[in-house]
Amino acid sequence: MEKHLITILTTHLSHQIHIAKAKLAEIGIESYILDEHIDTTIGTAFVEGYKLQVDAMHEKKALETLSYRNDE
Repeated sequence: MEKHLITILTTHLSHQIHIAKAKLAEIGIESYILDEHIDTTIGTAFVEGYKLQVDAMHEKKALETLSYRNDE
């Protein structure tokens, strides 16, 4: 089955992405960091930031776990 990934968090702070990824892993939700190594390519992630994505079927649980709202 193909995964439909959605972005649940965008931030310029690398540590924030990794903390969120670890919290999701603790409850069994696999997540993916986009643009994780962009700082080594262009020297900064301030262009668009790092993005954390999960499968769409885990969106609600992931957002609840991280206490983020999708409309922020």
